Amino acid sequence: MLSTDAAGTLRARHGEKSITDLTVIQKLGEQALGLADLTPAQGLRLLQCQDPTGRELIRHYGDRLRQKLVGETVTYVVNRNINFTNICEQHCNFCAFRRDEGDEGAYWLNEAQILVKAQDAVAQGATEICMQGGLNLQAKQNGSSLDYYVQLITRLKTQFPQLHLHAFSPQEIQFIAREDGVSYTKVLQALKNAGLDSLPGTAAEVLVDRVRRIICPEKIDSQTWLDIVSLAHQLGLPTTSTLMAGHIETPAEIITHLDRLRQCQQTSIHQGYPARITEFILLPFVGESAPAMLRKRVGRDQPDLEQCLYLMAIARLYLGQWIINHQPSWVKLGLAGATKALQWGCNDLGGTLMEEHITTMAGAKGGTCLSESQLQTAIESLNRSARQRNTLYQLI
Repeated sequence: MLSTDAAGTLRARHGEKSITDLTVIQKLGEQALGLADLTPAQGLRLLQCQDPTGRELIRHYGDRLRQKLVGETVTYVVNRNINFTNICEQHCNFCAFRRDEGDEGAYWLNEAQILVKAQDAVAQGATEICMQGGLNLQAKQNGSSLDYYVQLITRLKTQFPQLHLHAFSPQEIQFIAREDGVSYTKVLQALKNAGLDSLPGTAAEVLVDRVRRIICPEKIDSQTWLDIVSLAHQLGLPTTSTLMAGHIETPAEIITHLDRLRQCQQTSIHQGYPARITEFILLPFVGESAPAMLRKRVGRDQPDLEQCLYLMAIARLYLGQWIINHQPSWVKLGLAGATKALQWGCNDLGGTLMEEHITTMAGAKGGTCLSESQLQTAIESLNRSARQRNTLYQLI
């Protein structure tokens, strides 16, 4: 870690232009460290830095802000990921997971199969089930999409009341509401009453409609995603937040996305909603098995680790005191890459997962399961203490 006069030392090594740039970075880093929000223009200025010395200074401030907000302990959760179906009505241009019914590789787990997976997770010490799937038009009970999802949650919660059920993205909530012709409020309240504990903040991709029209034109628009997350908070359902970066988005659009997340969280806090965003997760684009059109346009099959690390530091500085838990994706970056992220502003190493299909089918190389000991060893390699947490970041 750089010393407190690191910026002065770094400036001394560079010419006049670099001195000016490093002075600006130091000013903005100190501003963020003082818990004063960066403006979009300031965030963009940091994000556009290409100088390695400037980026190291940004890493330094991101790491210091992490230390100030959450300390030196690095957390993880013992969980199981269940992608219960890959049959999906949508055709997102980055997705290698989805299938049409009848396609080779298409699947839809029945209730008994899901319960077996949950039982196995409990036997391995899981405290959480994370469950998401494709938008399967056949997933109905008595002709009702909502009844199907309610029954699924009810059965899981009845058999495993100790598990935290972290399930169904805002896109899935919109799908259920649309299929049954009911409000988002009715869907969320019914799922909560059945035992749903929180929502993953996936399907956010980039909260800029220009990008969404290209990479996921059939998905909900940015405002709908934000509206459903805000409504979940009002009803007492915590959510996470994500950003899928490294494809066609611009630096300005990344900052717009972070700004919208920050505003959403600020609203939940200022309005006194009983729940809020618990974490931010960067999800780098993996293109190896993605549809050819987007893969060709991006021109890269695996994430750019250096750029991902830099973006995580920017996210830490920009989201500031509002979203204090930051997590890399070891599935996408590998455990070594995710461990490096703990020096760029992240304070959590995610979950054991036990299985994962969506990212792996896109060509990610990080694997599908890690043990507690693997996560602990990675954390301790940085001389940081490792602690198990639950979904809501309470230490276990």
